Amino acid sequence: MSLSIPRDQALAFRNGRSARQQNFDAVWPTPSWDDLCSAGITRWTIPVEFGGDDQPPVDLIEGCLELARCELLVTFILSQFQGACQRITASTSMSLKERWLPGLAAGTAFATVGISHLTTSRQHTTPAVAATPEGENYRLTGEIPWVTGGRQADVLVVGGTLTDGRQILAAVPVDRTGVEIGEPMSLLALTGSETGSVKLHQVEVLPDERIAGPVTGVIQHIGSGGAGSLMTSTLALGHAFGCLDHLQQEAAARSWLEPMIHSLSAEADGLRSDLLAAAKLKAANPPPPEQLRAHATDLALRCSQTLLTSTKGAGFVAGHPAERLAREALFFLVWSCPQSVTTKLLNNFSGTDHC
Repeated sequence: MSLSIPRDQALAFRNGRSARQQNFDAVWPTPSWDDLCSAGITRWTIPVEFGGDDQPPVDLIEGCLELARCELLVTFILSQFQGACQRITASTSMSLKERWLPGLAAGTAFATVGISHLTTSRQHTTPAVAATPEGENYRLTGEIPWVTGGRQADVLVVGGTLTDGRQILAAVPVDRTGVEIGEPMSLLALTGSETGSVKLHQVEVLPDERIAGPVTGVIQHIGSGGAGSLMTSTLALGHAFGCLDHLQQEAAARSWLEPMIHSLSAEADGLRSDLLAAAKLKAANPPPPEQLRAHATDLALRCSQTLLTSTKGAGFVAGHPAERLAREALFFLVWSCPQSVTTKLLNNFSGTDHC
């Protein structure tokens, strides 16, 4: 086996990038997703017995870092797919795994997650999705605010909250009666991810579709799976490396950029080492995930702004890589961003703290 199959496959994906049609923000990236499936990248987070590769967290970090370096949109979609696969894998229901995991590994089915309302969104209001027991089944009613690729999905991993505060997590087919996929939102960046809301109207959850629960804090109960909370930091760092690649091209005509590129690259390399150490669980005193996330977001912002500034007016024109990368960096300020990270970033922006 290769030392890092994901990294090798991701590098092959990057090398074939120029041969693919690039839609970036505009529409669902069908050509790029098809290439990921053909390359076997959809197998990374799925157990071998179901047709997957069952790659360790550190290799997932390596692979997704390289993918995000060349194309954030499809890598973000992949991260949501992986999150769904990891949670289905965590289920004790063998029939659920047998139903979905082989097709997900082969790329013939698509899964996504609808769990932001259990983690970072709408945390200070009435639960967004109510779960009501009905014999051995449950009924889910409510609205999931942020679901990526809902119109493309075959199965949705979703959670609901009981009246006593306990939660369940389940894998529900999107063609189940009562599942209503909303129109994708027009976003500042990554509109092509087809992210929008999903409404649930008394949606039935069968016993063998339940992943976990009822339990308090169901997401924490089953664990994050794989690279877990490090994945968004990985995507942000990969985006920063992508900006640095473009900056290096700009430096061919602007040699004065070299010292800045050297400084930013050294910082990015150091953060990469921290992320890999955290994934290996071998660092003596690993930085907390929130610190890694804040640092990666801050670095993505600074690298993208450096690129935009260096390209001057040309980079401000819609369609230029600098314009797109600057918009995409803003994504990390709002996506799956816990309050601790938000506070740290705001303190940094206001000059009252440093990442």
